[in-house]
Amino acid sequence: MSNANTKRVKSSEIELKDKLVSIRRVTKVTKGGRTFGFSAIVVVGNENGVVGHGLGKAKEVTGAIAKAIDDAKKNLIKVPIIHGTIPHEQIGKFGGSRVFLKPASNGTGVIAGGAMRAVLESVGVTDVLAKSKGSSNPNNVVRATMVALAEMRDAYTVARHRGITIDKVFNG
Repeated sequence: MSNANTKRVKSSEIELKDKLVSIRRVTKVTKGGRTFGFSAIVVVGNENGVVGHGLGKAKEVTGAIAKAIDDAKKNLIKVPIIHGTIPHEQIGKFGGSRVFLKPASNGTGVIAGGAMRAVLESVGVTDVLAKSKGSSNPNNVVRATMVALAEMRDAYTVARHRGITIDKVFNG
């Protein structure tokens, strides 16, 4: 996910809202019996183009969520959003999960399921069509969505990268 066009953001600069994607009780079997713990997946974002995800594990729910939020603030990326939607279609892959994101017209809403919806709402996308294929593991779906969003480029970035004017991007 750390390709050349991914823009990192510092969490101290912005006001972030967190969303709990999933929490699971996990069990470790030892000689003395079972030890229970919790695993939490959290997405944080400012609903204006910045999003991050984190995983936290602890013996208690609150500790797992707190660790996940701290981890998410360390993994923030900047995503281009144009008129409430994404600039172009994108496929993201992680593990067994595949996600497909497609821009939508104004008023469509966020057409996405579970873990993808949390990521897209946290980044500030209001209109998008999304499809999750393959594994529905929330951790892999969140990470595949983050990969897809990290690879998004707007027309200004493409023009600057190619060294041409913005109208040449659209007109060849």
